[in-house]
Amino acid sequence: MSVNKQELPVWYADLGDGQFRNPILYSDYSDPDVVCVGDDFYMTASSFNSLPGLPILHSKDLVNWTLLTYAIQDELPGGYDRVRHGDGIWAPSIRYHDGKFWIFVSMPDEGIFMTTAVDPAGPWTPLHLVKDVKGWIDPCPLWDEDGQAYLIHAFANSRCGIKHKLKVCKMSPDGTSLLDDGDIVFDGTVEHPTLEGPKFYKRNGYYYIFAPAGGVPTGWQTIFRSKHVMGPYEDKIVLHQGDSIVNGPHQGGYIELESGEAWFIHFQDREAYGRIVHLQPMRWENDWPVMGIDTNGDGIGEPVLVHPKPDVGREWPFAVPDMGDEFDRPVLGLQWQWQANRKTDWASLEARPGHVRLFAKSAKTLYEAPNVLCQKIPAPVFSATAKLDFAGIQLQERAGLTVFGHQYRYIAVERTENGSEIVFVHGEGNKETSSEKTAVSLPLPAGATTVYFRVQVVLEAKCTFQYSLDGEAFTTVGDAFEAVPGGWVGAKLGLFCLQLSSADAEGFADFDWFRFA
Repeated sequence: MSVNKQELPVWYADLGDGQFRNPILYSDYSDPDVVCVGDDFYMTASSFNSLPGLPILHSKDLVNWTLLTYAIQDELPGGYDRVRHGDGIWAPSIRYHDGKFWIFVSMPDEGIFMTTAVDPAGPWTPLHLVKDVKGWIDPCPLWDEDGQAYLIHAFANSRCGIKHKLKVCKMSPDGTSLLDDGDIVFDGTVEHPTLEGPKFYKRNGYYYIFAPAGGVPTGWQTIFRSKHVMGPYEDKIVLHQGDSIVNGPHQGGYIELESGEAWFIHFQDREAYGRIVHLQPMRWENDWPVMGIDTNGDGIGEPVLVHPKPDVGREWPFAVPDMGDEFDRPVLGLQWQWQANRKTDWASLEARPGHVRLFAKSAKTLYEAPNVLCQKIPAPVFSATAKLDFAGIQLQERAGLTVFGHQYRYIAVERTENGSEIVFVHGEGNKETSSEKTAVSLPLPAGATTVYFRVQVVLEAKCTFQYSLDGEAFTTVGDAFEAVPGGWVGAKLGLFCLQLSSADAEGFADFDWFRFA
């Protein structure tokens, strides 16, 4: 397969020579799970408080991925009209059973939910509450050959005071309810602390639990197996950092190909970049999976950085999820998400064709604003530029570009009583409070209505903000900022239009395009 080097995105995994490089997605698709149906692969991931939620990605070769749709389109149940950083959709599992796709997922404060679809592109059924419970997380189903169904899950200590343990419950075959309160099948307190994220399989007469332990940035991938669904389970560590540069390689799903190959998809925590997605070769020895490559001879696999692509019988076209947007389609690109249940009056692609019009909404700070249009950071090094027409903003309204996390920066244009000005703002927030301060304020020429905002990002997520009046000559504003994660997520890029006073929000901003280089 040949790839035009002039058209390469800011990150790609397919090297065009029969090999791929990790990560296969340099984006925050946290807690990934994967299923193979025919010659198609589908992945889902955590989406927390972002909407639309529960992304569905598609691939033909496990290397080249596109974003297909979301299983949750508009809203989460349980008070998500406001921003609830770090809450919401945690660690889903995806399966294919009885002619349809299933996703089981926890919302740690609301319970365990399930949704299904005949076509992975949708529609997906509304979230069905399987168990109204607090702190049961990371659910995964298993349908056995005898018709019995089970659900395994972990615990969130922050919600229920239990940690390090995995529990299996009997489940109704239609997946709508649990039939008992289940039993703990493994307690990892001593050998596998922070045991979570289980994925449930059956192969060659064994029940297998694939589960991460040891914590997100530093942990390892553990395999548990038993001849009996309720155990006892023996355990074995099969993947860790070892001498590699990939910290905490764990939590994901495995699939087997018709060619006989097996592969494991997992994440790596890269802090501001989020939990990025890796692909490891896998094989079976003595009914134990072997992942990655054991380079130091300790009997445990380590992640690969470059490896021959999976043998799926043919070459498939180069593909990556969309990133930039010209805003010339009737709907927003799938790369965009809001910070809470989305409302129809936040944005319009019809008010000014070829632009997205963001309507100003009142908020104390950007951290508390649900109508910030966000997307994931797509690469370790890149620049992102937005073209903005701000003629429609009103007094004390701001519109601009942000790199967003628990600490954040944004560059914006603000309408003041003395005219329009560029502001560079420092902000931070947590579950209890948020605050902002304007670090730089620069007047704009009278009559100016168009501005270009750019952020340049270099390792390790060090961000420099710039603006331009002509799209050619850019001026740096403020200090360089090393981005930080948000609530269980990496930093995000965002566009916004806000009223940051108590006045009624009446204005709008038109974004012409958003481009990466």
